[in-house]
Amino acid sequence: MEKVIFLDTVHPILEEKINHQYTCIHAENKSKEECLELIKDVVGIVIRSRFRMDSEFLENAKNLKFIARSGAGMENIDVNYCENRNIQLINAPEGNRNAVAEHALGMLLSLMNNLNSADKEVRKGLWRREENRGIELSGKTVGIIGFGNNGSAFAKVLGGFNIKILAYDKYKNGFGTDQITECQLEELYENSDVISFHIPQNEETIHWADDEFFKKVKKPFYLLNLSRGKIVKTESLLKALKSREVLGAGLDVFEYEKASFEQLDLESLPREFQELLQTKNTIFTPHVGGWTAESYYKLSDVLAEKILGNGLLEKYTII
Repeated sequence: MEKVIFLDTVHPILEEKINHQYTCIHAENKSKEECLELIKDVVGIVIRSRFRMDSEFLENAKNLKFIARSGAGMENIDVNYCENRNIQLINAPEGNRNAVAEHALGMLLSLMNNLNSADKEVRKGLWRREENRGIELSGKTVGIIGFGNNGSAFAKVLGGFNIKILAYDKYKNGFGTDQITECQLEELYENSDVISFHIPQNEETIHWADDEFFKKVKKPFYLLNLSRGKIVKTESLLKALKSREVLGAGLDVFEYEKASFEQLDLESLPREFQELLQTKNTIFTPHVGGWTAESYYKLSDVLAEKILGNGLLEKYTII
């Protein structure tokens, strides 16, 4: 049988579903040098983010037909190289979109109601009621930038609130509903009380949230980023928090994360990031927005279905 190599740990349901068609090779604990040898005759690679799938690495896989990523973002894969070699790319944003959406909602409600700071204060014996007076989400306008799997899932979990949803997506149209207003960026910047990013990382989106972006948004707002860290420029966000242009920020991803998403580059964190960590109107989580017990299973289940009965995708799915 043809071989598929697992470079990262994923839920065993993936192997269970494909092992009648492929021989599965486990290299989750192998070094990159060892993996370069093992991929020589495989037709498929299963990965999260441990190694960058660049041309230098992939040139060793002469028989490669597909790369299956357990997750959504594809920035660690040389897409152009794969297209030139006709290597199919498969991802699974359907598997963790609900997890991301619920995580974003939790961050937003905590920010607006001071839940994190109030909890810390009560544990210290402080009883500050007026200082922790919350703001209701009801009646607000939420702007969603990127309306793929994750953006649309966030809109869905917001459906029970009495809010207006504005959504912008450069690559989609016709998705507006009675509850969701499809709009251009200017309208979103003009009216949003909350802005949430759900876009992939690429040359167009890196440092989207820079000084110019924060100036364009007309009202003080809450910022959420559960997409990729480099979309928000840390220095610009810090300035916007200080000026109260941003009322609060929920970040699950960070500009200075390692490419593998496994840790921050602690040895070279700049001053502005250290300062951001000290702000009170922020909530940070370690890139776990899509990291639930349910999504762990669903990511592998989705990949298996795409590899097997439904055939290979012509193009990976936008997040």
